Amino acid sequence: MGVRRDLVVLGASAGGVAALRSVVAGLPADLPAAVLVTMPVAHGGGNVLAAILDRAGPLPAVTAEHGAPVTPGTIQVAPAGRHLLLADRTLVLSAGPAENGHRPAVDATFRSAAITAGPRAIGVVLSGVLDDGAAGLRALAERHGVALVQDPADAVYAGLPERALSRVPGARVLRAEAIGPAVDALTREPWEPPPVPPPAPELLLEDRIARQVPGPGITGAHTHSAGLSCPDCEGAMVWTNSAGNRFRCRIGHSWTAEALVRAQQDEYRRALEVALRALDEKASLAAALEDRSRQHGHPAVTERYAARNAEARRTADTLRRFIADAVEANAVEAGPAGG
Repeated sequence: MGVRRDLVVLGASAGGVAALRSVVAGLPADLPAAVLVTMPVAHGGGNVLAAILDRAGPLPAVTAEHGAPVTPGTIQVAPAGRHLLLADRTLVLSAGPAENGHRPAVDATFRSAAITAGPRAIGVVLSGVLDDGAAGLRALAERHGVALVQDPADAVYAGLPERALSRVPGARVLRAEAIGPAVDALTREPWEPPPVPPPAPELLLEDRIARQVPGPGITGAHTHSAGLSCPDCEGAMVWTNSAGNRFRCRIGHSWTAEALVRAQQDEYRRALEVALRALDEKASLAAALEDRSRQHGHPAVTERYAARNAEARRTADTLRRFIADAVEANAVEAGPAGG
């Protein structure tokens, strides 16, 4: 008989809407597999994404609901603020800790599919920045799921596809419009997978944390302090893997090294903006006091406040230019705008 691939998990971030529409347009109405979509969205965005995908192809698309069955021939989209997970053939929506600052997280869905479905699953990584989804795709491939990745040259943002390919070099690389037909063909081909290894303890731990299942904490013999603070809660973080590229805090917030660097850049920029506001307010106050002292005939005091006003404005102008240059540099690093 063999095993049939009856679960498809799609993950994307920036630029992912266009790629998702292309993939969904290529899926037939009689697809014999369920389709789960995870893409970090703003509050209420999950409903909007489901509506967009519902119009993109013949398959119905709905926002996922907790406890709903995993339904072949239906696209179920992760809602904002919840990880989309699996319990056998039932959907689980979890308010577990954010990963890389996001809930839902692509990695969380892919890990769950790897554990629950293994060789029955097809994982697809599409356009996006940073690396949410890369580790999850590797976990799925290690459990003999099929890994497909959008051609980086075809993606609005190539970062996520490139990082997925670095983690899963054997993944099939396709343009977005070719992924739908490829998925359809894979779901109709029974196959005999080799023996599936048991899930790694680290994989099970990550999945348990995403589900908010009580159990041993993340600290212990196999972790050590990273000497860093979590951008989400400011708690102390530990290294969670031997490669030294993944971190968690005691709350459970998870960060890859690359996402952590980006979050620290954002925090640094916010700190600079607070400093800029303080300088502008200092200059405004000094200017007001300068005018008042001039009106009251106090030249020495007037001169002192004028000097403070000028100094604060010079420093603020310098800081403002520095912030603008930093924002421009981050924009160039992130790549082109897309939706």
